[in-house]
Amino acid sequence: MSSFTDTTSTAAAADINTTATPQETIQVWRILCVDDEPNIVAALKRLFRGSGYQVATATSGLEAIAYLEHEPVDLVFSDMRMPGMDGAELLAQIRVRWPRTARVLLTGYADIGSTIAAINNGEVYRYITKPWDDGEVLATAHQVFERMALEQEKVRLELLLVAKNQALTELNETLEEKVAARTSELLQLSQKIKKNYLSSIKVFSNLLEWRGGLLSGHSRRVADLARRTARAMGMSEADQQDAFIAGLLHDIGQIGLPDSLLARPVPRLSEEEGIQYRRHASLGEQALMALDDMQVVANIIRSHHERHDGLGYPDGLASGRIPMGAAILAVVDTYDDLQIGHLSSTPLNAVDARSMIARGRGTQFHPEVVDVFLQMLLKAAPGVEPQPLMLKTQFLKPGMVLARDLLSPEGAVLLTVDHVLTTELIKRLRLREGRDGIELILPIKL
Repeated sequence: MSSFTDTTSTAAAADINTTATPQETIQVWRILCVDDEPNIVAALKRLFRGSGYQVATATSGLEAIAYLEHEPVDLVFSDMRMPGMDGAELLAQIRVRWPRTARVLLTGYADIGSTIAAINNGEVYRYITKPWDDGEVLATAHQVFERMALEQEKVRLELLLVAKNQALTELNETLEEKVAARTSELLQLSQKIKKNYLSSIKVFSNLLEWRGGLLSGHSRRVADLARRTARAMGMSEADQQDAFIAGLLHDIGQIGLPDSLLARPVPRLSEEEGIQYRRHASLGEQALMALDDMQVVANIIRSHHERHDGLGYPDGLASGRIPMGAAILAVVDTYDDLQIGHLSSTPLNAVDARSMIARGRGTQFHPEVVDVFLQMLLKAAPGVEPQPLMLKTQFLKPGMVLARDLLSPEGAVLLTVDHVLTTELIKRLRLREGRDGIELILPIKL
């Protein structure tokens, strides 16, 4: 009665199968030796002892087929002459049913015709003549498994390449979309930083507003007129913003002046007070000296009291030596000062203030700035603007947007236009109402 056996040549190989982790899996090659003579298969099994290969034996072709139907095999060594199914037929069936299994034929010199048939039908890897050379058998097994390892690695790399190509294709397909999304995020972040920057400057300009008196609200009005005039003159966005910021901060140098001095019109100041007052332009520049991004604004602030004819202060600049932002600020600052009574004993109305500006064309003021400014005021006919929704704090919700600056009872800016309300900010507004005993009503965009 025939039988087959399945053993692993070394204990080390068995340990590999039982202890290797998924990350450390080691390939164990499987060999099936087929010969109808038990001493031949026993000799082959002894030959592979210590090689680390898993070796099984069969003593007939049918027995080998039965084994292959239940167990995977990488390499078959088969004798040519066997009763029933000979080696050529066995290897031919293996080629059809298990094409990945390598096939080696063991044959004698007298079987050359059958060997050729086996080579043609079974597509054997090679044939080895009996009696075999142990080194040749071991080298053949080593070569077969080395080739298989290379083929497996080739398949692995091809699959990896396909996966990488697929990932690259998907990345390329979505790259434009991702770039657009990232660009949008950066734009939103830039706008947020810019908005916070302007809000901080507005809050900083409130330092003068808290003092009340003639100058309450003056900086905001001057800043708005300066920006509108710069826009009407076709200046760049950056120049328009510089004019606006300079308008907000143009009197920042007056922080150190006493209230008694600021409460009186300029013509009523004594000579000593006049000298002290005229220092505010250069003090304003000094206040911004440490801020690298504010040096253009600082230069505008220093020169906003210069005159076109060279009779201004602090440097006596004339004509083209005066920064255009400062030339604009000189006009709009004077226009607002005339209407609040800062430059005359009696406040002027808008018509008279415009007339005074026109008289200074070419002497006190830059002629082009005067022309553009007066034209802008004439064209600024009152339009119909949508009225904001006025809400008390108990009706506010996160996400609402201010339609215009929120002012304190003293006229200082608490929140700037377009500020988005948050839950925390609404809580702070309600807390201020309770502490100060006031009621805040916010203008909200519809």
